[in-house]
Amino acid sequence: LGIGTSAVVAKYLGCDECEKAKQASTVTNYTSIALALALSLVAYLFMDPIFRLMGASEALLPQIRAYMSIWLPTSALLVGMNSANSVLRACGDTKTPSLLMAAAGLINAVLDPIFIFGLGPVPAMGIQGAALATLVSWVVGFGYLFYYLIVKVELVYPGLPSRAVIISSSREMLRIGIPAAGANMMTPMAAGIMTAIAASYGETTVAAFGVGSRLESIASLIVLALSSTLPPFISQNLGAGRTDRIADSYRLTMKFVLIWQLLIYGMMALSAQLIAAVFTEDPAVSRAIELFIWILPLGYGLQGVIILTNSAFNALHKPMIALYLSIARFFLFYVPMAWVGSQLFGLAGFYAGALLGNILMALLSWRSFERALKHNASPPASV
Repeated sequence: LGIGTSAVVAKYLGCDECEKAKQASTVTNYTSIALALALSLVAYLFMDPIFRLMGASEALLPQIRAYMSIWLPTSALLVGMNSANSVLRACGDTKTPSLLMAAAGLINAVLDPIFIFGLGPVPAMGIQGAALATLVSWVVGFGYLFYYLIVKVELVYPGLPSRAVIISSSREMLRIGIPAAGANMMTPMAAGIMTAIAASYGETTVAAFGVGSRLESIASLIVLALSSTLPPFISQNLGAGRTDRIADSYRLTMKFVLIWQLLIYGMMALSAQLIAAVFTEDPAVSRAIELFIWILPLGYGLQGVIILTNSAFNALHKPMIALYLSIARFFLFYVPMAWVGSQLFGLAGFYAGALLGNILMALLSWRSFERALKHNASPPASV
């Protein structure tokens, strides 16, 4: 929903249709909150069966109820914050969301020990205290964000617009948001299958693969940051008819990511032994971690191209292409090639196959975006 919100609002702002941007922002924010409340109600009603399916014991259920009975009804506040952050990013404001989420996290961290263990007149509330600390941080963050959107920047109406506007704006958001959700589902599915393949080599490889996944999340921070900032820029220029600027920004971003991640790979490869030593003293696990570092991170730049191209397609209001590319990566490239490599050359082949899958998928993604942009090209509008 956040992806759909950002794409729709940024496009309207780009073509200087501020009233439509405000209507879309209002509808998407309130729709997100309403959907979150509905899902929270379902989860609340079926709380025990859900957690039993997740493996919770009967002895643990009372504590789960104590926490979730507070967390679930208020989770809509977090959804509202994320939706509001998407609107601000669509305006080009990435500073306010970052500062506010950091402030909310700090409030939570300060209140957690006070509410859990008690301090002065505040009684110890145990696990319910943890939920209450989260609630307070969300209330503060949600309240400020919507005050900022309604009063400061005037991008959200206090009330709902007409029924026709609600229907049209929701349709626009969901047209992008639903395929984007489908594409995002592919990542955990692929991770699950890759972990299962790694498990066939024993616990040592599973441990190394887990460490590698953590290293990947750190090494790819720049890619994740760009995946939040590039799409609003593309959508705004799409609205302004400046496909030339979209093409320039896309190519510049891809080149930067490839060079940056290659530098990251060099540092990781040179310090592979030191990195492995931080996580384990087991020689077998250490060797498996080093093998991971020498092969897979070489493709992090290519993986960045794939991630950012998917984000760019959503911003270009072509979410189905992003979904098709995600399906192709899952069923044709990354996972299948990793499996074939593992069958032919063992663990090194498993990693090398995944790397080859990323290479081919990155080439396909880049080529697909260039072709889609040419098809979408129009004479630059005067700005």
